[in-house]
Amino acid sequence: MITPMKFSGTTFPYWHYVVPAAVLTTCLVVLAAVSLPGRAPLIVLPAMTSRRDSWGSGISNRSCDIFKGEWVPDQGVPAYTNETCPVIHGHYDCMGYGRPDLGFLRWRWRPDGCELAPFDAARFLGAMSGKSVAFVGDSLARNQMHSLVCLLARAEPPVPWTKGGYVYRYERHGFTVADFWSPFLVRAVETDPDGRNPAWRGAGLWRLHLDEPDPGWAAHVGKFDVVVVSAGSWFYRPSLFYERGRLVGCSGCLAANVTDLTLRYSLRLAFRSALRVAVGASRTVVVRTISPSHYENGTRSEDGDCVRTRPLRRGEWEMDVEQKEMHRIQVEEFAAAEAAARGEGVRMLLMDATEAMAMRPDAHPGMYRLWEKERFRVSRDCLHWCLPGAMDTCNDMLLHLLIG
Repeated sequence: MITPMKFSGTTFPYWHYVVPAAVLTTCLVVLAAVSLPGRAPLIVLPAMTSRRDSWGSGISNRSCDIFKGEWVPDQGVPAYTNETCPVIHGHYDCMGYGRPDLGFLRWRWRPDGCELAPFDAARFLGAMSGKSVAFVGDSLARNQMHSLVCLLARAEPPVPWTKGGYVYRYERHGFTVADFWSPFLVRAVETDPDGRNPAWRGAGLWRLHLDEPDPGWAAHVGKFDVVVVSAGSWFYRPSLFYERGRLVGCSGCLAANVTDLTLRYSLRLAFRSALRVAVGASRTVVVRTISPSHYENGTRSEDGDCVRTRPLRRGEWEMDVEQKEMHRIQVEEFAAAEAAARGEGVRMLLMDATEAMAMRPDAHPGMYRLWEKERFRVSRDCLHWCLPGAMDTCNDMLLHLLIG
């Protein structure tokens, strides 16, 4: 059991927010039945045995690399839908926002030479009883956290607790899952948020203190048994780099007398600083590598879209140079942190999901998601992942890494 935490300066004891079981059940039913204005009717998949119940609980060859493989057809239905899991954020709720094809749900990841066991909610909660997991990073970290909450709901309905952050409790098992929003992992201050300065290419500008982990999560990470760290997409934004309070360079800032060190510099140092704190405070640290975006016929800001209807086969995908570099940096920083943690009683785990996710251009929301014109400039989302969908496989991997 973890102790009460502070979010936004306020202490919130868990028991104060525990909803009685009867009330929670009623809330879940009501939330599942309501459609927000302007949304397509919720789609209910046929009631049949989920493929996630039809597989064994083990790995046929424990020596195989679960991160190398291919996507194969699977005619079972997912473990949850937007009807049965009302916590799915509008950014990921492709079914609720009218996606007409459900083919993206009919695939499973098969590693070379073995089978990856599908997520077993009861087994996960049983093994993690009395423990806690925190996801730290950007909206893709939150994407995975929501997937885990929905998968676990099959075994026990979660008690939502959202005061300055996303936290869900599974009271019967004493298990907590939380998300900490920290897209750069380090302390970041936005300047020119409206992007009015033409030098910043209309994307705003960030000051990144690369040697200072974001206190928004760093102050709480020691309360969690498992910390999952993932970040990447925000490092494309124009940024100024600071170390020990001194400006040392930038990425895409176009500023006079400031050296452009590229996003590779900031990504490396940010991961290094974040892992140093996570390793020093936690029992288990998981690093999830980047999941590439799949914009085609244009970039994210130039009307690019993702309209493919099936996964790619091995050899059909190729990440761009920057994405390859980002993946390499994350793996290298993980290896360095793991070496430094040896003998410290900390378990370091690498979730190298990049290859699996790179093969799924069909599994993004595209136009089928919440889009608020006043807040978002990009109408097609080829970065995040539909829930249910491919992101659930990352939690299949998480279960395998944590409890085997």
